[in-house]
Amino acid sequence: MSKICVIGTGYVGLVTGVCFAELGNEVQCLDINENRIKELINGIMPIFEPGLEEIVDRNVKAKRLIFTTNYEVALKQAEFAFIAVGTPSGVDGEADLQYVRNVAEKIAEVVDHPIVVINKSTVPVGTGDWVADIIRKKRGNSELVFSVVSNPEFLREGSAISDFMQPDRVVLGSLDRTAAEKVAKLYSSLRSPILITDLRTAEMIKYASNAFLATRISFINEIANICDELGADVREVADGMGLDKRIGRSFLDAGIGWGGSCFPKDVKALAHMAVLHNSQPQLLQAVMDINRNQRRRVVYKLRNVLNGSLSDKKIGVLGLSFKPNTDDTREAPATEIIHLLLNESAIVQAYDPQAMENTAKELPEITLCNDPYETAAGVDALILATEWNEFKQLDFMRIFNLMRTPVLVDGRNQWDSKILRKIGFTYFGIGQGNHVSNTPQSK
Repeated sequence: MSKICVIGTGYVGLVTGVCFAELGNEVQCLDINENRIKELINGIMPIFEPGLEEIVDRNVKAKRLIFTTNYEVALKQAEFAFIAVGTPSGVDGEADLQYVRNVAEKIAEVVDHPIVVINKSTVPVGTGDWVADIIRKKRGNSELVFSVVSNPEFLREGSAISDFMQPDRVVLGSLDRTAAEKVAKLYSSLRSPILITDLRTAEMIKYASNAFLATRISFINEIANICDELGADVREVADGMGLDKRIGRSFLDAGIGWGGSCFPKDVKALAHMAVLHNSQPQLLQAVMDINRNQRRRVVYKLRNVLNGSLSDKKIGVLGLSFKPNTDDTREAPATEIIHLLLNESAIVQAYDPQAMENTAKELPEITLCNDPYETAAGVDALILATEWNEFKQLDFMRIFNLMRTPVLVDGRNQWDSKILRKIGFTYFGIGQGNHVSNTPQSK
């Protein structure tokens, strides 16, 4: 059993701390947000993540998991300190490291015994060296035996517990091989491949991985847009591509683009790093441009089919989180689409199984509904923005009768266009190669 301190109880920090406790370690989860810690102590989760609440409850009862705001208590006997605080985008897309700096300085102030400091937050290449310099400078003449290890996270929201417990790989980077091997032992029971590199290589692996996945999505979306014009079906194109072992099928689902807390921030940050170091990130810029354009295309299609104007048109949106099985609305495609609709004086009503509270804070000007059918009532168009399971088998005859104008925009290619057109809907998919075949009629 190891003694671990995880600093930051956001998405990454909370999942990391809870899962290490589940593996039998003694874990202190620390955060300066007093309300969040109070809620966690009372069993209230700050995020929706399947399975998280049950694991927290089990490990708190077993006294392997403790929540605190006190650095001295959390770090008193810690062998490992994981930094898992936010690194939001700055004005130019750069990662804001103020919270990482604060934690590094606090570690230097409080710790009086040998410790391994692990960067779990997604940080720019070179941050590991920077953190080590901060700790040494803060300590001054009072030496502290410590090492810095980069351990980037690869957790997907909605499946974070299984991603931690059954990882594709664990990446560790350090100038101190012994320290990296100590961290590797924390993961040894997971029996996954462990790659040990230098600090900067580990930091780049994280950015390169997310940028590549975002690139795959933007690539297939660009192909989808071409398919729309040429009469091909991008779903079958992706299937045909995916049969090639060199390509594979994953992340080739056309839609309205990627969002969330990682891809947008990390692609921007990588592009920013490239520019600062005299490299031209042309591909990364195109990846971001294509992603933004996917949202605009939805509004463009709606404007065209609704007589050239969205003013005073009522639009329903199904799905507000950036992906299913999470309540996270950060950089969600639905949010950007709704902003575009509101800018054209449309009236928006929406529903999501988990993200309603977050949306109410961010978009107070829209109407939030109780279910998909209330969302469809009286609208001129209905957009599927997030592919929650409950949206896949709706009573479409009921929806047809509820809508004022039966226009569907399937932003995730989840619905059967043939059945829907047979009912009488004007249906738009993404890259399905068929233009509007019937003019919508208001009822």
